Amino acid sequence: MSARNSHANKAAARERLREERERQAKKDRARRRLIVGVSAVAVLAAAGGIGFAVVQSNKPSRWESAAEAKTVTAPKNTSGTNGTTVVIGKDSAKKTLELYEDPRCPVCATFEQAVGSTVEKDVEAGKYKIRYVGATFIDNGIPGVGSKNALSALGAALDVGPEAFLKYKSALYSAEFHPEEKNDKFAEDSYLLKVADSVPALKGNAEFRKNVEDGTFDAWAMKMSEAFDASGVRGTPTLKMDGKPVTVQGTDNPPMTVAEFDTAIDAALKA
Repeated sequence: MSARNSHANKAAARERLREERERQAKKDRARRRLIVGVSAVAVLAAAGGIGFAVVQSNKPSRWESAAEAKTVTAPKNTSGTNGTTVVIGKDSAKKTLELYEDPRCPVCATFEQAVGSTVEKDVEAGKYKIRYVGATFIDNGIPGVGSKNALSALGAALDVGPEAFLKYKSALYSAEFHPEEKNDKFAEDSYLLKVADSVPALKGNAEFRKNVEDGTFDAWAMKMSEAFDASGVRGTPTLKMDGKPVTVQGTDNPPMTVAEFDTAIDAALKA
């Protein structure tokens, strides 16, 4: 090979190498621009996400909003301020048994399972009316929202009718459906609706389902809870007849058996 051809070949090789380096440099610059662009978008997205998270964390919860609601939708079959007076029974009944209960309360469940049917029979017979006052304090002691959510659902049952309310309350406290105190099962709408399926007046009731799922009576439940707090009662179940405690004789304990209950109620009715 002549010196001229060798020189030309080397020059061509150097030119190809230069062109390849330029192409690679262009690719590298393009890649860097892409990385920078993606990084900028990621930073903006992260900043936006953080901002959104901050806004969301500062928003009041469902139950905080319900407690602060200016307008309260009360169920049918209620009276008084914000519909927090719930009295069930015959107009001819001269006495009223006040019943204070928290839906998550295990002692309330024990009371209802033992004595609840007796209360219903007495009310049906016109022996006395009952005034129900719902509490939600267990949600504070054992963090959760089940008491509030169940009380709202009880409002939805009351909206259907007093009998539906009593039967649903009985079902919620039943051995079959009442969860352990630490299990916030009543926080789940699906579970509350499952319990409602055991009550003929509520099973397949589209309006009841909608009111539970939409939280129609959430604000009412919070007002009812406020009424309990203002009552001075500090534990559940608590029973009063026309404002006077109904307890096992010689104690401050509520009657937890039918025999204890009948004795205490007879004494209260005669007082």
